[in-house]
Amino acid sequence: MNKILSVLLIAASLTSTASFASNNCKDPIDTWQPQKNLQQKLAIKGWQVDQIKIDDGCYEVKGLDTLGNRFEAIFLPASLNISKLEIKFKTQGAAEDYLDKNANTY
Repeated sequence: MNKILSVLLIAASLTSTASFASNNCKDPIDTWQPQKNLQQKLAIKGWQVDQIKIDDGCYEVKGLDTLGNRFEAIFLPASLNISKLEIKFKTQGAAEDYLDKNANTY
């Protein structure tokens, strides 16, 4: 039950941001950070990146988190802030595993 609540909390907190993703992903291309910066950011967190691609002006990332859960995330290319996150929990995981405790953003 706690896992379901965690997933719902993540979904609820990111839904309002995700609904505006198309507006936020209009960063001018000359302000975009390289994809390797995003890959390094996620590697520091211990996440394995399987794929980074550009979709609707955003970086879309697929991979595995530190607990082996599959994730798909949308990042704003200029700031590398997360706009949307979907996690397919296996047996472990909680909302706090995905939040940056040192910042107001991902």
